Amino acid sequence: MEENSREHLDTDNEAGGEDALVGNVNKLMVTPPGYTGPPKKGHIIFDACFESGNLGRVDYISEFEFDLFIRPDTCNPRFRVWFNFTVENVRETQRVIFNIVNFSKTKSLYRDGMSPVVKSTSRPKWQRLPAKNVYYYRCPDHRRNYVMSFAFCFDREDDVYQFAYCYPYTYSRLQHYLASLERRNLDYLQREQLGLSVQQRRLDLLTITNPAHLNQEREKRVVFLTARVHPGESPASFICQGVIDFLVSQHPIAQVLRDHVIFKIVPMLNPDGVYLGNYRCSLMGFDLNRHWQDPSPWAHPTLHAVKQLIVQMNQDPKVSLEFYIDVHAHSTMMNGFMYGNVFEEEERGQRQAVFPRLLCQNAPDFSLSSTSFNRDVVKAGTGRRFLGGLLDDTSYCYTLEVSFYSYLTAGSTSPVPYTEDGYMKLGRNVARTFVDYYKLNNLIDESKLTGHINSPFDGTSTSHQGNNAGNGKVKSDRKPHGVRDY
Repeated sequence: MEENSREHLDTDNEAGGEDALVGNVNKLMVTPPGYTGPPKKGHIIFDACFESGNLGRVDYISEFEFDLFIRPDTCNPRFRVWFNFTVENVRETQRVIFNIVNFSKTKSLYRDGMSPVVKSTSRPKWQRLPAKNVYYYRCPDHRRNYVMSFAFCFDREDDVYQFAYCYPYTYSRLQHYLASLERRNLDYLQREQLGLSVQQRRLDLLTITNPAHLNQEREKRVVFLTARVHPGESPASFICQGVIDFLVSQHPIAQVLRDHVIFKIVPMLNPDGVYLGNYRCSLMGFDLNRHWQDPSPWAHPTLHAVKQLIVQMNQDPKVSLEFYIDVHAHSTMMNGFMYGNVFEEEERGQRQAVFPRLLCQNAPDFSLSSTSFNRDVVKAGTGRRFLGGLLDDTSYCYTLEVSFYSYLTAGSTSPVPYTEDGYMKLGRNVARTFVDYYKLNNLIDESKLTGHINSPFDGTSTSHQGNNAGNGKVKSDRKPHGVRDY
């Protein structure tokens, strides 16, 4: 989420509770105080020592209730939002209440009906817990900090249950996905290692275009997209995969886009943070989206490599870098929406509003009324703000945000919770919108579209009406699971 990194933090609780939480629980069996007998079914075992896991401490309150502490981001105790842990050794019909007690934010979509996601070994598809089983409140037992409590009943003794803040999308999942793309040997897809993280994980760069565009002598029109600079914002990866899936498909619109545009995509800007289960920071505790102005090659190597590439392209007279889009997830707002920059020239500002307006027509979950343009001082180090100042007036830099929870469609008052495919669908619609922006619709072979009418690609026509609740104007602040339903 692109916001003031100090906003909504509990300043009296920056250490994350009485004890600093330095690591994840590792197959921790929680028994009643003073219990010395053999382990029993129902003595729950908690674990978060796995990729993207996060759970720092468990306190036994009663046989029915446990206080859970999020482990802060590595080297930065201020950020405690993401959790992802497993539970096993349960008893059939065992009912529990889990209290997440040390969130670093007070404002949360839990107030609006959001709930954690859950899956189990026999039911591996993630689903949200029933909202009626989730409570978000100020708790006098925890210095009146906000607590999220959820009730759950285990129904299968041999299952391992997993709970998370949102649908996880790990570094390994990305690597498997990119490897499967490579095995397809598509001549219009290139994968390269742009650099390595501090812990020596790959920083991948995808180039998707008709290979004729890569001729050194040709002029190049480039769209650059990045995601997961904030590691806990996993919806950004599903959006990014939706974009990629569409662009490498045989859909007639994708074929036209590849013939006219070069897409450069960095799917995971902060692979260490993702692997470690951080919410906002890198291994060394840096919010990378505040360091675009002067990234360090040793402290911020992935950011440094991406910035170098963009600066190099910007200096190439044959390259027109026309879009930079950084994908995030938002913890307090609904829908998809965009942030853009403020310009002195009114005409440039109007041109910048074109893409969000077109996306609103293609994506029913995109909100034009939540889209805004700003130049907040606290966001000067973000990709959107820095590159907006670096690139020329034919380039447009946006942050694309999507809710961790849900969206409202036009005219509706009932939020629709996002699924993994719902996030990917928004990504497909983002990709689709470039054919409208570049006015390439007349080049699409209509005869080939018929086979794609019922395809998973939403937005193959502009008949959708995006979410434009309110006055419908883009805002500018120039001033301003299978598991039973119990």
